[in-house]
Amino acid sequence: MATDRELSKDQKAGVTVAETNTANKTASGTQLDELCINTIRTLSMDAVQKANSGHPGTPMALAPVAYVLWDRILRHNPHNPKWANRDRFILSNGHASMLLYSMLFLTGYDLSLDDLKNFRQWGSKTPGHPEYGLTAGVETTTGPLGQGVSNSVGMAIAERWLATHFNREGHELVNYRVYAICGDGDLMEGVSQEAASIAGHLGLSNLVWIYDDNHITIEGNTELAFTEDVATRFKGYEWNVLHVHDANDLEAMEIALRTAKKETHRPTLIIVRSHIAWGAPHKQDTAAAHGEPLGEEEIKLTKKFYGWPEDAKFLVPDDVPAYMRQAVARGEQSEAEWNAAYAAYKRQFPELASEWEMMHGGTLPEGWDKDVPVFPTDAKGMATREASGKIQNAFAKSVPWLTGGAADLAPSTKTLMKDGGSFERDSWNACNFHWGIREHAMGAIVNGMTLSGLRAFGATFLIFSDYMRAAIRLSALMDIPSIWVFTHDSIGLGEDGPTHQPIEQVMSLRAIPRLVVIRPGDANEVAEAWRVTMEMKHTPVALVLTRQAVPTFDRSKYASAKGLRRGAYIMGDCVGVPELILMGTGSEVQLCVSAYEQLTAEGVRCRVVSFPSWELFEQQPQEYKDKVLPPGVRARVTVEAGTTLGWKEYAGSDGKVVGRSDFGASAPIKELMTHFGFTVENVVNTARSLLKR
Repeated sequence: MATDRELSKDQKAGVTVAETNTANKTASGTQLDELCINTIRTLSMDAVQKANSGHPGTPMALAPVAYVLWDRILRHNPHNPKWANRDRFILSNGHASMLLYSMLFLTGYDLSLDDLKNFRQWGSKTPGHPEYGLTAGVETTTGPLGQGVSNSVGMAIAERWLATHFNREGHELVNYRVYAICGDGDLMEGVSQEAASIAGHLGLSNLVWIYDDNHITIEGNTELAFTEDVATRFKGYEWNVLHVHDANDLEAMEIALRTAKKETHRPTLIIVRSHIAWGAPHKQDTAAAHGEPLGEEEIKLTKKFYGWPEDAKFLVPDDVPAYMRQAVARGEQSEAEWNAAYAAYKRQFPELASEWEMMHGGTLPEGWDKDVPVFPTDAKGMATREASGKIQNAFAKSVPWLTGGAADLAPSTKTLMKDGGSFERDSWNACNFHWGIREHAMGAIVNGMTLSGLRAFGATFLIFSDYMRAAIRLSALMDIPSIWVFTHDSIGLGEDGPTHQPIEQVMSLRAIPRLVVIRPGDANEVAEAWRVTMEMKHTPVALVLTRQAVPTFDRSKYASAKGLRRGAYIMGDCVGVPELILMGTGSEVQLCVSAYEQLTAEGVRCRVVSFPSWELFEQQPQEYKDKVLPPGVRARVTVEAGTTLGWKEYAGSDGKVVGRSDFGASAPIKELMTHFGFTVENVVNTARSLLKR
C-alpha cells in the first residue's frame, strides 16, 4: 500500500526542486507539521542535555527532512521492523542518533519516552550511535562515517538481486527502496566515494542519499578542508543530483523525494542546505552546536524561538503521536497486503517460496553440501585458496543466495562461481560481483547485503584486509554472518615482497571480538571451514588461505578434518601422556606433522595439534581444551608464519613460539621460508631444545 500523500497537479507534473529561502520559519507546512517537527527538535535537544553529551545540532536542522521522508514517503511497519519488503532508512551520520530515536518513538516503534530520557546511558536502547539488533527500527550500526551510506549500497544491490531472483510476472514480491541521510563527514570519507562510484556504475535507481550540506564540522566551517563541488562529483559518478535549498521547505523536500522515486536508471543524491542547530540564537551555524549540549539557557531561547514552552522538558503534545503513529496502521495494512500476495505467490511458486523462507530464516537446503569433495591424500597437495574455490562452487548451486566477489582479484582468490554470471547494470540475477579495487567499500557493501538476507562474501589478499578493517569490525559488532575470504596469507607468496606479505594481519583479525578466524591446514580442513562458515547465523567468519600448495594429509593416519569445528584438535598422538606438543595453523601444519613424525621415530612421546581457529577453540568446554593441551605438558611449540604476538597463551611460559616478528622480503618462497626458520629442521631443533631442559 502506498503511504504517499496526494500532491497537487503542479507538484505531480513538476520535476524541478523548489528554490526557496526561508530563514526563520517552517515553509509550506501546516501547524501540525510544524508541531511534529519541533517535537523532534526539542526531544533531541532535551535528551542530549540530560545526557550531558551528544550531538543536538544536526537533529535540529534535519527534523523537517526526516519528517517528510517518514511521514510522506517511507513504507515501513513500526510494529514489525523486520517486514521483508519495507523501505530501508539509514542514518549514516550516526552521531545525530537522537533524530532517528525521536522518529522511531513518535511513529510507534518499540521505543519509549523513558528510553529517550536514558539516551547514552548504561543498558539503554538509545546508545550514542545507532546499533543494529539493540534498537527496533535500526537497520545497521552506524558511527564510523561513510559506513552507513556504503551499507545502503549493499541493501540496494540486495533488493535488485532479490527482485530479479524471486519476482515473477504478476507477483512482485520485492520492490523496496533504500534511503540514507549523510553529512559532510560521510562524503569526505574515502569509503563513501568508493561506494558511490560502484552504485553509479550499477545504476541503482532504488537508492537515495540525502546529503545534509550544513557547512560545519567539529573544527569549524567545512571550507577548512572541504571545498569541492559535490554535485559535480556525483554527476561524474553517474548519479541523479537534486537540490533542496532550505531544509525547512517541506514542499521542496517532498518534490525532491518524489522526483527521486521516478528515476529509473541512476541513484539519486539530494543535496539539502541546512543550518546546524536551527533556531539556536547563539549556536546556529557554529561548530559549538555539533558535538556538545546546547546548555540550559540556549535551549530556553531556542524553544522560545520555536514557540515552545521554555521550561518544558521532553514535551510531546498529544496531537503529535496521534498523527505520526498513523504510520502503524499504514504499515500494518501494507504488510497485510504483502502477506496476502506472498500467500498467492507461495501457492504458485512453492520452490521459490521455500528458498525465500530459508534465506530469511538463516537455514540451508537439505543436502546443501553433498557435492563437496573429499580430497585424496596428496604429498604435493594444493593451495588452500584453490581448494576453497572448488568447495565454494560445489554448494553454490544449492544455495543461490550465496553471492559476492573479489576486489578485482577473483582469479587469484579463486572465488569466481562458475556459471554464476556477473552482477552488472540490468543483469541482476548473477552471483559474481566485481567490486573493483575498492576493498573498503566492498566490506561495507557486503555487510549491507548480509543485513538484507543474502549470504554475502568479499575476497581479497590478506594484506588488504587492513583497508576494510572498519567494515569487518562492524560485521562482528552487529553479529551478522558476513564472509571474508582472505588469500595469500603469509610470506609464502614470495617475490611480491614485504608490501604484500602479511605479518600482523591474522593476529589483528583475531583481536576483533566475535569474529571467527579460520586458517585451515589442508584441503579437507578448508571443506570443513566452509561448512562451519555457512552454518553460522550470527557470526562473521574470516577464512585465511594460502597462495602456495600444501600437502593433503592422509586422514586414515591422522585425525579427521572434522576436528576443525572445535578450533583445535589432536591430529596425531603418542601412547600415553605426551612430553611434547607441536601446534600449527595453515601452511605450517605440514611442518608440525613432519617434525612429529621425525621426533616420534626418535622415541619422543609427541603430539601434533592442528589449530585453525582460536575462537572456535575458546568456545569449547574446559575439559576438551585440557584434553587437547594438557596443563601438565609444558614443552610446547607453536608454528605460524606471522607475528608471534598472542601465541604465548597456548605455548605457555616454558614453550617456544616459531613465528615472524619483523616484515618479510622479496625472494623465492623456499629461500624465504628457510631464512626465516619455517622449516622442519628448525621446528625439530626448537622442540629438542625444550626437551633438554
